Amino acid sequence: MIDPARLSAYIASRICHDLVSPVSSVTNALDLMNDPGDVEMKAQAEALLHDGAEKAGARIQFLRYAFGSIGLNAGAADIHEARKITENFVASHRPSIEFDIQTDHLSFSHVRMMMNLVMMGIDCLPRGGVIHVRIRNEPVGLTIALTCKGNRARLRPDIGNGIKGIEPEDGWRPENIQPLFAKIICDGLGGELTANENDETVIIMAAGIRAEG
Repeated sequence: MIDPARLSAYIASRICHDLVSPVSSVTNALDLMNDPGDVEMKAQAEALLHDGAEKAGARIQFLRYAFGSIGLNAGAADIHEARKITENFVASHRPSIEFDIQTDHLSFSHVRMMMNLVMMGIDCLPRGGVIHVRIRNEPVGLTIALTCKGNRARLRPDIGNGIKGIEPEDGWRPENIQPLFAKIICDGLGGELTANENDETVIIMAAGIRAEG
């Protein structure tokens, strides 16, 4: 499907891309604070510093889970902590998020899967909107379904193809590798990943996932 060395390199680049904006805000704020200026400018710099640091922290915590070794831990994850980490990550982007989780057990792998679906949901809502996360234990296994609604919500072709393992015409790149990574996770959990769109709504679903993760 893809050479592991390229996959890891592209994932690393994707992580760096997600951190560039908030880290740049921190750097810019520090530059402003070091410049002689009026009180109002200093206040703006402090607000920018606080906002950038908060967003950077939220993204780092989330990406460690979604891409890093935390998502590989054995045993049950803390559902409330996973929700909070995901909410903070989404808050650093345009959409908002809602949860409807009706299960007493989510493994770290389940949470990793959910977080990767949320990342695709954010990409489907460039103008903002609402990501509704629904998690249920079904007869065929655990199901994680995202309903993404918003102005100009759309399923990007690279996302639709990536979750099918179809390489884009111009090849895999850091910008389009994440849906393929989500497919790899889902395949490893014995599930099936699908996505479709209709009337400014995108539905992304991982179904048939092993209950024990």
